Amino acid sequence: MKAYRLKLLVVACASFLVSSAATPKVTVISRPATDSKNLYYTSNRQPLLPSNFIKLPVGSIQPEGWVKRYLELQRDGLTGQLGEISAWLNKENNAWLDKSGKGEYGWEEVPYWLKGYGNLAYMLNDPKMIEETKTWINAALSSQREDGYFGPWVEKEGRPDIWGNMIMLWCLQSYYEYSNDQRVIPFMTKYFEWENNLPDSMLLKDYWENSRGGDNIYSVYWLYNITGDKFLLDLATKLHRNTANWMQTDNLPNLHNVNIAQSFREPATYYLQTHDKTHLQATYDDHFLIRKWYGQVPGGMFGGDENCRKGYHDPRQGVETCGMVEQMASDEILLRITGDPLWADHCENVAFNTYPAAVMPDFKSLRYITSPNMVLSDDKNHSPGIDNTGPFLMMNPFSSRCCQHNHAQGWPYYAENLWMATPDNGLLAALYAESSVKAKVGSKGQTVELVQKTHYPFDDQINIEVKSGKNVEFPLYLRIPEWADNATVKINGKVVNVKPETSNYIRIDNVWNTGDIVNLTLPMKLKTDTWAQNGNSVSVNYGPLTYSLKIDEKYIEKSSIESAIGDSKWQKTADPSKWPSFEIHPNSSWNYALVFDQNNLDKSFKVVKKSWPADNFPFTLQSVPIEIQATGCIVPDWKIDEYGLCSFVPVSPVAKTKVENITLVPMGAARLRISAFPTAN
Repeated sequence: MKAYRLKLLVVACASFLVSSAATPKVTVISRPATDSKNLYYTSNRQPLLPSNFIKLPVGSIQPEGWVKRYLELQRDGLTGQLGEISAWLNKENNAWLDKSGKGEYGWEEVPYWLKGYGNLAYMLNDPKMIEETKTWINAALSSQREDGYFGPWVEKEGRPDIWGNMIMLWCLQSYYEYSNDQRVIPFMTKYFEWENNLPDSMLLKDYWENSRGGDNIYSVYWLYNITGDKFLLDLATKLHRNTANWMQTDNLPNLHNVNIAQSFREPATYYLQTHDKTHLQATYDDHFLIRKWYGQVPGGMFGGDENCRKGYHDPRQGVETCGMVEQMASDEILLRITGDPLWADHCENVAFNTYPAAVMPDFKSLRYITSPNMVLSDDKNHSPGIDNTGPFLMMNPFSSRCCQHNHAQGWPYYAENLWMATPDNGLLAALYAESSVKAKVGSKGQTVELVQKTHYPFDDQINIEVKSGKNVEFPLYLRIPEWADNATVKINGKVVNVKPETSNYIRIDNVWNTGDIVNLTLPMKLKTDTWAQNGNSVSVNYGPLTYSLKIDEKYIEKSSIESAIGDSKWQKTADPSKWPSFEIHPNSSWNYALVFDQNNLDKSFKVVKKSWPADNFPFTLQSVPIEIQATGCIVPDWKIDEYGLCSFVPVSPVAKTKVENITLVPMGAARLRISAFPTAN
């Protein structure tokens, strides 16, 4: 530890020398130093450990390019218009809108939707959506009782179920960041006093809230960093004590896919208070354990369907859309807590390769379960092939209940984590995407705007332009992904003599001028992953993108009402003709094995770059700006099985039949896909 502190001191001294120099100083570091505290953005108070990165307030970042297009599609599609479909968002007799908390639909659905809808409204600065958000926020704020409780009273077995409140707290936190509405702070303080007064026997005992108590701890720390109220630390300890044990050796408290994706971060969150590295390590252990058991597949997720099951780990097993967006949120939080680039890499893996295929391109419907290998998406019951009974593979806006509402957080949260503040008053380009950020930096608190131009992850060039009225001194950090060997940096066209290592950061200390441009090149190369647990199947990567077989997709419109899952509800006035559902059937062969030379990937695969789509939306088969030409052969015995799923991936190598030319497309653009291939002799 003394050696580590000495290293930090050396880095700090070096930074001081750089600040007085006229030329930029560029270094490669594994983490930013945390021995200073950001002067402008809310950071962890002692005794909480300082985080390596600090979240900027909602509204500081303006996404552009494909990320902004995704947000616009959400606004115009299911997220923005869900109020005319979902029975849970019906304002008549809604318990979330009643001051006394009485009425219908008083559990998770409203806050699930609102935490994405509200952040979407703030990021797009959409007046109509902001007013709609305030309707629900004001109702929550006005519902607080004398004892501190707020919202609908949900009781199970004589105990309060506070899971819905835990989600609404996140809505209030984002609203406060955006509006600085001072009502939020005493409101949350009073509610946490109510929680702190609950006996342990009454706290977090229901299945969902028990698994997800870490979300409550996150909100407690958020408030503590603003107020410094000491009782909040006692409450965090109490919440951890009553939350499911995510610190078991080689075991998890349950195998529900969303619980895992959301709750595995709880020990690392509590680590901020305990300083006990076994808590931090438990989160890493949980992450790798579930992927060891059920995640030997491309796309970053694991075969959860709804619940992971022993023996069901083939890439045909899927994950809920809820699980995808919760995993992305966990990765974003853990990146800030730990500074480990692993979490940014993983977030991009899920965001680029898994999540886009879970929704229709117009964002007007989604499906409950999406798999790495998925060749039929219909309204049939595929149980026990998947862990549910009903039409769980249907693209349906009226269906899925939890995912119907919870999907909303995915892209807004992603967009607001593109940039982060650093403890030394600098900025980090965390998740690369076309965007701009305005933030206070340096010792003088000058406001700087950085504008990022890129088609990443479809291109390897990232350009960041400085826009500032005055010369401004601050460190700029650039993340180097795990896959990006031989990254290079230019400042104003001049190559910087630095050799960045993967899974590290480039730190540029400089006095910046308006018009300065930093160019980062992340060379993309072909790479394969072999999944030994699943028949030695292989997936193909180019940079951060994984590639799937291009399958002609045939869309068949179905009744949204007739093809909805059993517990779905919708408003009487909802128009199913305006909100159609779709089956997706394969209109070309899908049962191919790859034929390639592992020792010469460049000869076996040809990367073909195409023009960028005019509508800024690259996640469709028709508009992908990059494809890979490959060769494969049909595997005759690989067919759709009795459950309506592609049968288990054949063990490689398979017998080679007639070799054909095939096309691979980015996995996220393939709503039907084979992403884990058998290989032929």
